[in-house]
Amino acid sequence: RMAQNGTTENGVTGANGDGSPPMPFPQPVKVQEIRHTKIFINNEWHTSLKGKTFQTFNPATGVKICEVEEADKADVDKAVKAARAASQRGSPWRRMDVSSRGRLLHKLADLMERDRALLATMETIDTGKPFLHSFFIDLDGSIKTLRYYAGWADKIHGKTMPVGKCLCAWNFPLLMFMWKVAPALCCGNTVVIKPAEQTPLTALHVGSLIKEAGFPPGVVNIVPGFGPTAGAAIARHMGIDKVAFTGSTKVGQLIKEAAAKSNLKRVTLELGGKNPCIVFADSDLQLAVEETQKGAFFNQGQCCTAASRVFVEEQVYEEFVRRSVESAKSIVIGDPLDPRTSHGPQIDQKQFDKILELIDSGKKEGAKLECGGVAMEDTGLYIQPTVFSQVKDHMRIAKEEIFGPVQCIFRFKSQQEAIERANSTEYGLASAVFTRNLDRALSVSAALETGTVWVNCYNALHAQAPFGGYKMSGNGRELGEYALAEYSEVKAVTIKLTEAL
Repeated sequence: RMAQNGTTENGVTGANGDGSPPMPFPQPVKVQEIRHTKIFINNEWHTSLKGKTFQTFNPATGVKICEVEEADKADVDKAVKAARAASQRGSPWRRMDVSSRGRLLHKLADLMERDRALLATMETIDTGKPFLHSFFIDLDGSIKTLRYYAGWADKIHGKTMPVGKCLCAWNFPLLMFMWKVAPALCCGNTVVIKPAEQTPLTALHVGSLIKEAGFPPGVVNIVPGFGPTAGAAIARHMGIDKVAFTGSTKVGQLIKEAAAKSNLKRVTLELGGKNPCIVFADSDLQLAVEETQKGAFFNQGQCCTAASRVFVEEQVYEEFVRRSVESAKSIVIGDPLDPRTSHGPQIDQKQFDKILELIDSGKKEGAKLECGGVAMEDTGLYIQPTVFSQVKDHMRIAKEEIFGPVQCIFRFKSQQEAIERANSTEYGLASAVFTRNLDRALSVSAALETGTVWVNCYNALHAQAPFGGYKMSGNGRELGEYALAEYSEVKAVTIKLTEAL
């Protein structure tokens, strides 16, 4: 069902009578021109030292948004030099008292509040995610993360690591930026950030806000570029003390290897997932359907936490499948800038093709395609929300991270069987349990080999709660107090007094 031309999925126009959504919906900003497309170093905008640029496209239309300066190894060197200078003893950043550091983080959050609609619009045209998701989820989470760590700034003790490097993913560009930068700045580090080449625009706009907020030059540096060049230069750089990366497991392995072969820099990795949900017969079935569908289809399924494996107890299996199909068919697909839209396009052609190939493999291997499974005609990179039933554990769609709008529903007979099958994966990022039995919820949560377990909910992420994975889903933790340890070192100083106290 398409949302376009001011018409909702059921053909009823908005409450204002002119096709516009009923107020008080926030409205996208009409972006005439992208102002910030250069490399951000020392609070100034720079062109690429090699004179290279790359293009970024709107995945909903395929139209080029703008050209962005492409950072290479030489630009990374320049950014690291600026970051190291800003971290030296006697620098404005090192001399700043911790309360002032917290005030700067709050000031940055204030500026993001001011530019919230603009940032949400930029995030939407760059990623294809629905505008209201950008506004209420990505921007809200980013601002709350900044404010959370602003509150920590004068309450922590530890030695900072001079230069941290952050490599951000394309699925949540601004949110991942803040998950890494906020705790790093809270701890007094300086940072060099490489946004994903598919989605660099909001990171660069935040660069302008960092300068406006009053952060000293060199504290935050942003180098848009590609993984094999700028990203590889960062992972190998001898002047970087810490790398934080969100992305694929394959790239995470390369980063960890490069970090080990260079200066043994510390690494935090938030990687892939094949996340299980276990739905017991005693659960609130409608709640379980709604939450697992949100988990599967939120952000077009392009989430490391995507609920791609749903194990349902056999007594309620058929009813769960029926309701899930009904729910998936009601999802509104359309222009991401239309407030009625809840499902946008995939990020690019490569991801689009990969998802369709895996859907095809599911059909060939014998899973039952209940709905979806095809691309939308005459639109951008849209794939219909897809539900498979009768999925077996050996199938590719049951084992491989799809990173698309595909929900696989499995049948189970016993609690122990469900736990064993849920854990039968190389990943261990997130999971969920749906039951009214508190004892069962606690015992199953303890048995699941994942860094996060949600009970009767999904994708409930908060700045206060640590997030990270087991096994091939990565190591280290982001968010919460635990993230502070990732950006600081412990030092013991022993003093022998000449006189007894």
